[in-house]
Amino acid sequence: MSRKGDDGLGYEAIADQLRARIESGELAPGDKVPGENGLMETLGVSRDTASKALQILRNLGLTESRQGAPTRVRKFERIVRPASQRLSKEVWGSGRSVQSADVVEGKTKPTGLHVARVPSDARVAELLGIEAGAAVVVRDRSYVLGAKPVMHAVSYIPADLADGTQIAEEDTGPGGIWKRLDEIGHGPTLFREEVRSRMPKKAEQELLRIERGTPVMEIRRFAAEESGRIVEVNEMVLDSSNYVLEYVIPS
Repeated sequence: MSRKGDDGLGYEAIADQLRARIESGELAPGDKVPGENGLMETLGVSRDTASKALQILRNLGLTESRQGAPTRVRKFERIVRPASQRLSKEVWGSGRSVQSADVVEGKTKPTGLHVARVPSDARVAELLGIEAGAAVVVRDRSYVLGAKPVMHAVSYIPADLADGTQIAEEDTGPGGIWKRLDEIGHGPTLFREEVRSRMPKKAEQELLRIERGTPVMEIRRFAAEESGRIVEVNEMVLDSSNYVLEYVIPS
């Protein structure tokens, strides 16, 4: 049963009506959404009922609001991430970045890069299949589209592979980590990705500027060389409102 305010009209029903207008395109991205005063005037509901209805839309991630500005239908910058193509050696082997395979208006760019050589903790050691405490090179960075952060990624590479290469430097050069590994005879030949959806941690919500009600997609990717050794693990957190994950798998 839809909860009702003292005016008899359910705030859930009001939210459903507004949601239908957004999903049908009647209210397009960037359009103003009727505010509390507008809903009170047109529907004859109380301020409390109007406020609760608008809160539902915010929690669903359908609207966004800034202090002192009207509530608007949220705009989504769509990034199609074609995993099969971006992991192909035709891309990174030719010196291109894997992000160049993404389909998006504009270009995602790395920012806030931090590179460090540290002892592996038990979790990272298990992921890489190495002894706990063995040195790894960590590459921690975010990616922005325009001014909006859309992804945070952390790569772990065994130090015995990264030492003495550009992998341990800020600029990995054309083709990135995998191209450098390939040049020393440890290029990846198999990738495995684990994908799950969850609500963001507070730090992730702040870093990626995620609206309330928006989940993140967490991707853990393993890159293995021909012998089966894991040569890189990359843990990524993506703003789900920006990304479409595309997998093309021949039957």
